[in-house]
Amino acid sequence: MSSTATLTPMETKPAEHATRTAVSVNRADKIFTLSRGKKLQALAEVDLEVREGEFVAIIGPSGCGKSTVLRLAAGLDRPTNGTVEIFGAAPHELATQHRLGVAFQEHALLPWASVRSNIALPYKVAGRKVDDARVDGLIELVGLKGFEKARPKQLSGGMRQRVSIARALALSPDLLLLDEPFGALDAVTRRRMNAELARIWGEEKITTILVTHDVDEALILADRVVVMTGRPGRVRTIKNVDFPRPRDAATTRSPEFHELVDELTSLLDANDGDAA
Repeated sequence: MSSTATLTPMETKPAEHATRTAVSVNRADKIFTLSRGKKLQALAEVDLEVREGEFVAIIGPSGCGKSTVLRLAAGLDRPTNGTVEIFGAAPHELATQHRLGVAFQEHALLPWASVRSNIALPYKVAGRKVDDARVDGLIELVGLKGFEKARPKQLSGGMRQRVSIARALALSPDLLLLDEPFGALDAVTRRRMNAELARIWGEEKITTILVTHDVDEALILADRVVVMTGRPGRVRTIKNVDFPRPRDAATTRSPEFHELVDELTSLLDANDGDAA
């Protein structure tokens, strides 16, 4: 992108390429029961719609329920009130059909298995024959050609996360959920992984929800950024990110980028809710 390009962040609207609703969260509450019957309300009346093919990032203060939203979408938790639908069905149906890909901050790779075996694992879990061509393609896609036989302990943190993302993509899922996948990485590696994920998403175009506490990361990767309040988490606002792709260093250096970073950061700093 040339330094003279005009970048104009726009207000909330779905990405133009997206049509069908992939994820629908309607007035969802989540209340957890703690010890001695104490209640903790993590989410309050959360409304969120993600269109097919969109990349949506969720940011918010610590403890605001970002990961809880992801767990609802994955079918790992159910809302106390309200509804959550994935492509018009209950979330657990997507998981049962192995149409859901998930990658977390902890890569959870099998320590005794090779890169290739870890990426092929979803096929075995689903009871399917391993698609060797797909596995080979993913190894190349995430830049690990030549490391097929390496064990996780022989890889850097960034490389292990690449394996985790490739594994999440193995069965060509309809929905990819990423929960702070680069949170444990150093700043330089994290920037590189942001660029890698943007490239991978550009090729796969899978509907993706990313939970992150890094505003820059959200703006580099997402079509829209959901800003949540403190606990109980509510959707404070949703911002459309209209910077052209691919978003390179020129994008992140632009005044428009920094203006949007400042705006989102100020929203995160606003004091409402129980969690800081």
